[in-house]
Amino acid sequence: MDYGWLIGIIIVLVIILASSIKVVKEYERGVIFRLGRLVGARGPGLFLIIPIFETMIKIDLRVAVFDVQPQEVITKDNVTARVNAVVYYRVLDPEKAVTEVEQYQYATAQIALTTIRGVIGQAELDELLSERDKLNHKLQQIIDDATDSWGIKVSSVEIKDVELPKEMQRAMAAQAEAERNRRARIISADAEFQAAKKVAEAAGVLESEKGGMFIRTLQTIKEATEEKATTVIIPFPIEMLEAFGYRTERGTKTKEEAETTE
Repeated sequence: MDYGWLIGIIIVLVIILASSIKVVKEYERGVIFRLGRLVGARGPGLFLIIPIFETMIKIDLRVAVFDVQPQEVITKDNVTARVNAVVYYRVLDPEKAVTEVEQYQYATAQIALTTIRGVIGQAELDELLSERDKLNHKLQQIIDDATDSWGIKVSSVEIKDVELPKEMQRAMAAQAEAERNRRARIISADAEFQAAKKVAEAAGVLESEKGGMFIRTLQTIKEATEEKATTVIIPFPIEMLEAFGYRTERGTKTKEEAETTE
């Protein structure tokens, strides 16, 4: 008896059964179509589909990332810059990602590219350099709203690099140097003002205390004579005349009075 036909049937059945078994990983979903009509998304795990009548498209639900290549953009204040960015997104609704848009990865990349050009074109250069977080948030909101109908969630958009023309870099460097010099002069002047104020306060204390200038002079002489100097010039305060009995503005006797008293 010829069993060739039976073996052939068994082989065909095995092939059909094998093609009907589908395994979807934890981070994937299988979108099922039956005779062209959407049945739904299945997974994760093992399930069967009807061969020939049903087909499946796998969709990855993990967060995906793509780089937006450097683009020539003109800011609101007419400065040309090259800007690149990175976009993080994931599929929330695999059915919409298959039925609402063709090649959702490419479509998301293109909407991100055009949005970056539009948003940066409405911002000035200073805003692009100093308020990058604000622009990132604005880009994320706009792109996320545009891709929401595709079942795509854009979680983050980050502007990576901003490349400026050489002339603009030199101008900004000169401006930054001028600003640093201005701040240094202000700090130096403020320090001199505070030092002068302290010196004036110290002078006021010495003048208000009787004998203060005399003691300060002696201290100055001591400090000066500690060094190996051949000539030392010491200011002679009027208060020292009181030691010899001369009347000063603060003294109580003149020299003649002192001699009369003696």
